[in-house]
Amino acid sequence: MPEVIIHDDASFERALKRFKKKCEKAGILSDLRRHRHYEKPSERQKPTMNAARRKHRRPRLV
Repeated sequence: MPEVIIHDDASFERALKRFKKKCEKAGILSDLRRHRHYEKPSERQKPTMNAARRKHRRPRLV
């Protein structure tokens, strides 16, 4: 869990901004979004499989 130490001369807004930046770097928000609902393994694989199909269908220039 990221923590931010607030000094006497620092404002709350700056501390909140630093905390948000630390949370973003730690990947907490993206993890929460990913776990918001259950996703079946087959649903997780769909985007990569579609990308592989598109890549395979693309004509090759030699």
